[in-house]
Amino acid sequence: MSKITVRYFASIREAVGQGSEAVETAATTLGALRDELIARGGPYAASLARGRAVRMALDQVLSDESAALVEGAEVAFFPPVTGG
Repeated sequence: MSKITVRYFASIREAVGQGSEAVETAATTLGALRDELIARGGPYAASLARGRAVRMALDQVLSDESAALVEGAEVAFFPPVTGG
């Protein structure tokens, strides 16, 4: 198990009701962490669901689902940003 910090931004933060939390996880990749959070159900499942556009960052670098998690990592989930 690794202890990491998970941060939520914009509509995802509003849905889950918090901006960040410390998480103990068995996940070894960002994709596996996303699946663990989805498995919590409720607003996590709705806002992070597969098929929804969700961007992820690992230690403040945009990353894909295969990025490896390590102890003490900071993970951020946020919706895609659109501009006009």
